[in-house]
Amino acid sequence: MAKKKEPRRRMTAVLEPNAAGIDIGSEEIFVAVAPERDAESVRRFGTFTCDLQALADWLERCSVRTVAMESTSVYWIPLFQFAGGAGF
Repeated sequence: MAKKKEPRRRMTAVLEPNAAGIDIGSEEIFVAVAPERDAESVRRFGTFTCDLQALADWLERCSVRTVAMESTSVYWIPLFQFAGGAGF
C-alpha cells in the first residue's frame, strides 16, 4: 500500500505587517487586516462617505498604514481620494 503524503505547509514571510487588502465593488467594499489586529479581521463596508469614514477609522484602530486595493471599473476612485486624505 502506498504511503499517504503529508500536505506541504508553506510559511510566507510578512513583508508589511501594517498593511490591509481592499476589494472594491460598486455597492460594497471588503477589507482584510492581519488576524492579530482585530477579532473580526475581514469586514464589509458600504460605499457612501460615512462608510468610507468608518473604514478609515477601523484601519487606523488596526494600526494600518498601507493598503493594497483591487477594484472593478472606476469604483476605486472615491476610496483612493478619501484614503489619501486620511494618510493611507
